[in-house]
Amino acid sequence: MDSTILRFDNLTLGYDRHPAVHHLDYAIRAGALVAVVGPNGAGKSTLLKGTIGSLAPLGGAIRLTGIDPSEIAYLPQQAEIDWSFPISVFDVVAMGLWRQRGASRRFGREGDRMVGEALDTVGLGGFERRPIGTLSGGQMQRALFARLLLQDARLILLDEPFTAIDSATVRDLKGLIRRWHRERRTVVAVLHDLDQVRSEFPETLLLAREQIAAGPTEDVLSPANLDHARRLTEAFDEGAAVCVR
Repeated sequence: MDSTILRFDNLTLGYDRHPAVHHLDYAIRAGALVAVVGPNGAGKSTLLKGTIGSLAPLGGAIRLTGIDPSEIAYLPQQAEIDWSFPISVFDVVAMGLWRQRGASRRFGREGDRMVGEALDTVGLGGFERRPIGTLSGGQMQRALFARLLLQDARLILLDEPFTAIDSATVRDLKGLIRRWHRERRTVVAVLHDLDQVRSEFPETLLLAREQIAAGPTEDVLSPANLDHARRLTEAFDEGAAVCVR
């Protein structure tokens, strides 16, 4: 039986003491491939930020089993990244080696080789010296996935990894997620496109500030559950958008 790697025990997260996710009880098995879905304002990104420790619980707890926080890799939404920062593609990807080598150590030839291989894997070979500000949205996401490759993490958290990128990049990045799943890494991804969820993610957590349903994707994404999530979120935010059906 697979062991639990991440557990939310009666978890409440929020901002300025206003809950964004409340009283969540949910466990994720090691090696699971899980989508987190729900309308805008449902608390999905908040849940990931709590998991990486950037947001302290207002109540309850987030528990890791058999894994150190340093073994978590996190991909934020592209909108949260400062593309104007003067840094090269090489340096962005090389950040994935810091856990193994330390931020103050030079990477040397072996580090250069690892960065080059990661860039080749995501289709960005030869982009090492390009400033990140010159990349398209799809190229930037490929570079960030290359960084994730080098982090060699056991738990990978992805916040809207396929938003505003081209279809070829989406296809290639889905392939990397499948690879991580085959390697028995645990992947948790916030997604809006439910067709992508149904085709790629066996398990789903449906949120609307609280847990609406969790388990096998086809069971969770029932019309009744989706409608309940929409109505519950609209009670807090009349402008909440509905997931793509």
